[in-house]
Amino acid sequence: MTQAPPSRAKYALILGGMTAFGPLCMDMYLPAFPAIAADLQAGASEVQLSLMACTMGLALGQLVMGPMSDAVGRRRPLLIGVAIYVLASVLCALAPSAYALAGIRLVQGFGGAAGIVIARAVVRDLYSGVALAKFFSMLMLVVGVVPIMAPVVGGQLLQLTSWRGVFVVLAVVGALLLAVATFLLPETLPVQQRQPGSLGRTLRTFGGLLSDRLFTGFALSASLAFAAMFAYISGSSFVLQDVYGMSAQTFGIVFAVNAIGIVAVGQLNGRLVGKADPRKMLAIGLGCNLLGALSVIVSVLGGIGLAGLLPALFVTVASVGLVMPNATALSLSGRPETAGSASALLGVLQFLVGGLASPLVGVAGSHTAVPMALVMAALSTLAVLVYLVLARGQRTERPQAAEATVG
Repeated sequence: MTQAPPSRAKYALILGGMTAFGPLCMDMYLPAFPAIAADLQAGASEVQLSLMACTMGLALGQLVMGPMSDAVGRRRPLLIGVAIYVLASVLCALAPSAYALAGIRLVQGFGGAAGIVIARAVVRDLYSGVALAKFFSMLMLVVGVVPIMAPVVGGQLLQLTSWRGVFVVLAVVGALLLAVATFLLPETLPVQQRQPGSLGRTLRTFGGLLSDRLFTGFALSASLAFAAMFAYISGSSFVLQDVYGMSAQTFGIVFAVNAIGIVAVGQLNGRLVGKADPRKMLAIGLGCNLLGALSVIVSVLGGIGLAGLLPALFVTVASVGLVMPNATALSLSGRPETAGSASALLGVLQFLVGGLASPLVGVAGSHTAVPMALVMAALSTLAVLVYLVLARGQRTERPQAAEATVG
């Protein structure tokens, strides 16, 4: 028996909070990178290693928690994962060295991954068709608040406490989300729709998804575009503060403006869903991502300065508001019985590619913007090429009428 979900706004807030674990983990402590390097007597690459470790944890956690949620339901893995995140956040605040911080961040990312992957699976449980794409666009609004506020809050926290205090705040936020999920989020996957959990079955499911040319094309092109933004996330703190002389507070404001771009474009996408082909919207987003990244490298290599760099970064980041909702909806469309596994694989590709790109941004030290610009341009170019080779011209079913169901 099906029934309408209780409240779109309620689910948007709860699932948006869970999806926000990724940007929350990454963005709030970005203004503290120079302070962490000084306190732990570490170089830029060693500090960025903690960011890479977190993304590896986010990828690995989704690989485990996604299929698990298909087998045992959504709530249990979600609550376990968020509890792990809270504990790891406390331990991050006590880290004695850059390498210890990186190790704990791996665990923190693993726990936080449950929120990301299961939130997407819950959306797929509840919605399909145009409603699915519209809801993912709505999530962009909720998720967008986090990257807007996180670096600003992080920069202000550094006026009151050390970088360790930032992780204490992350632990408190995680605890609040754990309480909200415990009392307000119902189980959305009926027992009769659950898939038997086994390693062999999981591997076969992943193999089937990867052999699907369209799924791979949508997921991988979006992951590469996401990684270009991730290169900005990883390198912008050092580039804008050390190379261009910004304060931690000004950097937080710049970061927030770019995040507002994601929110605005995501909401525009939500209004256009159902009127425009999601694949065309994805293609436009990928094109804007490439244009912005190429403008970044021109600005850096041409010595144009912040007048050229900041608009280029804005275009690159804002384009993600078009890329991610459409790529996610297209990737998960038509897979209700393996939504957790498909969501996991999509998330793994995003954070794995982003995590691998992260250390490359700091290879030449913290006093040059060239590596960040080169990495962003390379990833954006690959994103467009992958889409053209694997997804462009392939037939897909365009989402039909909006549907919303709860099993």
